[in-house]
Amino acid sequence: PSTPSTPSTPSSTRVEHVALAALREEYGDHGIDPATLPECPLVAFDVWLGEALAAGLPEPNAMTLATLGEAGPEARIVLLKARDERGFVFYTSYESGKARELARDPACALVFDWLGAMRQVRVKGRAERVSREESGEYFRTRPRQSQLGAWASRQSAVLASRDELEAKMAEVTARFEGGPVPLPDGWGGFRVVPTQVELWQGRASRLHDRVRYTRGPDGAWTRVRLSP
Repeated sequence: PSTPSTPSTPSSTRVEHVALAALREEYGDHGIDPATLPECPLVAFDVWLGEALAAGLPEPNAMTLATLGEAGPEARIVLLKARDERGFVFYTSYESGKARELARDPACALVFDWLGAMRQVRVKGRAERVSREESGEYFRTRPRQSQLGAWASRQSAVLASRDELEAKMAEVTARFEGGPVPLPDGWGGFRVVPTQVELWQGRASRLHDRVRYTRGPDGAWTRVRLSP
C-alpha cells in the first residue's frame, strides 16, 4: 500500500531555509569622531534624527523600550513623540504592562535602530510620568479614531474576541459623538531621562565607531570612544 504523503506547503507560504550565518551586509566607511561631536548627546541625537528623516527612513521615531518585568526583561517597540532637554517622551495606557513595570522599577533602556543609515542609538535612564497637562496637550493632536481607541482598549487585558474590542469601540464612538474626546484618566506619557547615551556608526570590516556619553552627578556629560 502506498504511504500517505504529507500535504505540501503552498509555495506562497513555504519558508525556505536560510543560512543565517552566511548573511552579510558590508557597511560603509563614514565615521564619527568624539572630538567633533556636540557636548550634549541629546543635541547629537537631534542631528542624527534629522538626517534619518531627511533620508526618508521608515518610522525613524520608532524605538525599542526595554523594562524589567516580574518574570525578567521585557521589550517592545514604541514611538517617540517628543524630545526636549529633559529626555525622550512616549505615550501609553497607564494600565499597560510597560507602565506597570516602570511604576515598579523606572530603570529602562531605549534603542533607535536606523539600518538605512547604518546607525544605532542606545539610551539608558529612568522613566517618569509627564504632567497631565502635557499628556492632554499631546492627546488633542491625535487623530480622533486614535483618541477613541485609547478609551476602547484596556491595553494588555485579555480579550474574549475581536468582536469584544470592536463593540467597545462602537460604544465609545457613540458616547462622544458630536463633541471632543477627553483625555482618559489612565492614559498619558512617560519621559525617559537619560543617564547614558551611545552612538553607534557601522563601518567596514566590522570596525564600527562607538561613542558613549555618561552624565555625571553634576549633570555634565563626558564622552569616550568604545571598541567595537
